[in-house]
Amino acid sequence: MELVQLKYSRPPEGGQPTRPLQRKPAWLKVKAPGGPNYVELKRLMRDQNLHTVCEEAHCPNIGECWEHRTASFMVLGDVCTRNCAYCAVSHGTPLTYDAGEPQRLAEAVARMDLRHVVITSVDRDDLPNGGAEIFAGCVTEIRKRCDSTSIELLIPDFKGSDVALALVTETKPDILNHNLETVERLYRIARPGGRYKRALRLLRQAKELNPELITKSGMMCGLGEQWEELIKAMRDLREVRVDILTLGQYLRPSKDHLPVARFYSPREFDELRLLGSEMGFRHVESGPLVRSSYHAWEQVQSATVSG
Repeated sequence: MELVQLKYSRPPEGGQPTRPLQRKPAWLKVKAPGGPNYVELKRLMRDQNLHTVCEEAHCPNIGECWEHRTASFMVLGDVCTRNCAYCAVSHGTPLTYDAGEPQRLAEAVARMDLRHVVITSVDRDDLPNGGAEIFAGCVTEIRKRCDSTSIELLIPDFKGSDVALALVTETKPDILNHNLETVERLYRIARPGGRYKRALRLLRQAKELNPELITKSGMMCGLGEQWEELIKAMRDLREVRVDILTLGQYLRPSKDHLPVARFYSPREFDELRLLGSEMGFRHVESGPLVRSSYHAWEQVQSATVSG
């Protein structure tokens, strides 16, 4: 197999493989979704006309998460104002958003009897507060109906707006997440609409607004970063007091997106988990198939117990 030489080695200089990657390694294969909870949740999503990042981003863990009655909703439409080079979500000019979406989402969460709900969105740079009011409304409406459901918000950077961030943190979600995604050097290529330092500032500001808030961030591995750059980014996240870290393998959504520079092995992800724990993160979810919301129902418990 062409990938054997990379199996348990760190990236070579520049983070690039020495041979072209032909196919995914065996550890990236997943079982097709189709359990009873998955089927039920999919029907309810369509009935309520709701979007999920699980589907829009082609997440490989959709079957497992939905079977655990955990879902990641995507509010504010399904068209993003930014065009990140790794993301499968459509980009362009969004339609006007539905102000009643928080109520509809909360009703769906109650009907689905979800244990943990993740709420994210496309970037809405066309809106004054980037859609922060909708995030706040979702938390408020869910809390009215579902006292036992834990809530995680995966927010955009709101273009650095302190007002928008305050609107969200005031609702006191169980977890506030903003993904760093990649190392600073690759931001211009992978995330041209974002800013590395702006992402770190948002996470620092969230803790300052609410010191008790559990914060979270995630990164993709395999975009071309060097091992040392990845470790530095992890340290940067810990310096702004991020509690939960997720690390997973980048998978190319289509030929129009950035290619995979390298597949990290399960052993390397184990090493990253140990390094993250040594840095002081309350919980580190690290593995080839890990995505931001993977095992999210366990992360909130783990971070709360260890805090």
